[in-house]
Amino acid sequence: MTLVSPAYLYYFLPDNVLRKATLWQLIGLRCTGLFPAMVLPLTLTMVLFTGPICMQAKIGLWKLYLEPLYWKNQLNNLIWLRNQVVAPLSEEFTFRGCMLPLLLLCFRPMVAVVVCPLFFGVAHFHHMVELLHSGVELKNALIVSCVQFLYTTLFGAYSAFLFVKTGHLVAPFVAHAFCNHMGFPDFAELLSYRDPQRIGFAILFVLGLVAWCNLLDPITNPSWYGNDMYNMWKHSI
Repeated sequence: MTLVSPAYLYYFLPDNVLRKATLWQLIGLRCTGLFPAMVLPLTLTMVLFTGPICMQAKIGLWKLYLEPLYWKNQLNNLIWLRNQVVAPLSEEFTFRGCMLPLLLLCFRPMVAVVVCPLFFGVAHFHHMVELLHSGVELKNALIVSCVQFLYTTLFGAYSAFLFVKTGHLVAPFVAHAFCNHMGFPDFAELLSYRDPQRIGFAILFVLGLVAWCNLLDPITNPSWYGNDMYNMWKHSI
């Protein structure tokens, strides 16, 4: 699907849109504003994970990340490469780079941001089959899949927002790769700490969320990324 998705996009795009931008620019593969698109969305996502990052630092994981041998071993690990590189790249290319431009022809940008992740969330329901094959009961597999649908849809909305505002595929890719690395926040681990550490980490969780909410709009200002296409989508319908 990663290979054929651009063909669908090219076929269904009206000629007037292709006269304003190339196919690859619409997908988010462009040079203008590339460096900010690589750094700022990743930084913004790290702010959201302030609590989990500090918990990792507490147990010494960030010291491990400074070891070259750690990265050498990871690069030889096919599961790690799938989760951190292949899945984020292929999913963002298909669902954001190729699907979102078509939805932007039909909906206003923020409506498309809400609609697009619904497809992304449903696409993860295949994990229920894996759970059933591993011996999980149907009821429990369905509950797990529904929870996964919820948070993948929420992340998909965030990822689509990054793509629309920055006009770069790399922006949602780096956010996706980082979120795959961090995983869903482990609240059970948070509760395992004793006070005052538990209270301190809980405050960091809240501060990270509040800071992310306040920084989301200014850090994704389209002008910072040379994103002229955002205005084109705004006025396309």
